[in-house]
Amino acid sequence: MSGVGAGVGTGAAAGGVTAADAAAGPDARAAARVAAEFAALYGADPEGVWAAPGRVNLIGEYTDFNEGFVLPLALPHTAVAAVRRRDDGVLRLHSADVDGGVVRVETETLAPGSVEGWAAYPAGVVWALREAGHTVGGADVHLASTVPTGAGLSSSAALEVVTALALDELFGLGLSRPGLAVLAQRAENGFVGVPCGVMDQMASACATEGHALHLDTRDLSYRQVPFDLAAVGLRLLVVDTRVKHALGDGAYAERRAGCEAGARALGVRALRDVSAAHLPDALGRVSDETVRRYVRHVVSDNGRVERVIALLDAGDVRGAGAVLTEGHASLRDDLRVSCAELDLAVEAANAAGALGARMTGGGFGGSAVVLVEDAAADAVARAVASAFREAGYAPPRVFPAVPAAGARRLA
Repeated sequence: MSGVGAGVGTGAAAGGVTAADAAAGPDARAAARVAAEFAALYGADPEGVWAAPGRVNLIGEYTDFNEGFVLPLALPHTAVAAVRRRDDGVLRLHSADVDGGVVRVETETLAPGSVEGWAAYPAGVVWALREAGHTVGGADVHLASTVPTGAGLSSSAALEVVTALALDELFGLGLSRPGLAVLAQRAENGFVGVPCGVMDQMASACATEGHALHLDTRDLSYRQVPFDLAAVGLRLLVVDTRVKHALGDGAYAERRAGCEAGARALGVRALRDVSAAHLPDALGRVSDETVRRYVRHVVSDNGRVERVIALLDAGDVRGAGAVLTEGHASLRDDLRVSCAELDLAVEAANAAGALGARMTGGGFGGSAVVLVEDAAADAVARAVASAFREAGYAPPRVFPAVPAAGARRLA
């Protein structure tokens, strides 16, 4: 097998993470741990270790597959992959987070539906790369993730992007970051069978620390928008309701199909092409009530992204709070992708003094984001937890969302 250098030394044979590793930063510690696990599993060091983050979306939901605008930011939570190339066409996949052994497949036999469960995401990336004409042989992959699954924080995109980044570097494919994200999206659409847009993969691949990513999903142009909440005395909280969602169950696909039907009815390429000013006229031309609601949400949420961007550019971060709450009402009433737990999280947070809140991600469970004064963050978190307890719901997980770095090589 050809290699680049001598691989990543782990000290696995001598007992794993060293004192020097422990004194290093979180990226170095994660790299050392996952590399050591790789060596113990496969009997050789990996050629490198990479990380890709989950994301939380500030505003702009269900707009990405309508070629619209979104404003996500990367989270500190990452999927980390230790990878080594193989020359026999065998792909071996292992997760530290899922019970079960190594998943072994032949790259030549990869096809939609041929791999199930978590392994479909990295396997789908290999399939997508090969379908695109890239020469990708086999690989040994060991993954460990801190991105909560089923929480609307793009744990699947993190797995896809970290795999794509590692293979891009190891096989010298020369992909751009947007190109890498598109191939990762192709894996989820064509191999896994979830018709998601490209926002999640773009956020994971392209976000930068301390910024939100203002992305135009039509042409994949983007701008890094400074988003230092601590500097203005604010905090963004994520409330993970712990209600698991499964976007492959048909509800997401139904809404995408409804949006596409709306675009056809209006004679436009995508709902992105309907302006807020022309929305009343557009709604009058759509006869199906469900499709009409979907059109109203997408067009208005595109407008909300632009409003939030204008507020951030003007330095009025607090003003964005009301726009978040407005966006939640649209997701709840027009798109109908919220749930009782998400609605309660938003209502309880706002009643406790938050500046604004909304569900984030695909919905049907998952997480909400809450914009709050830093001094009030703990009280708001307690209020949400108390409301869940009184409603008989499982305790939510609440944590701050700090804009983190996108996909990167750790070692």
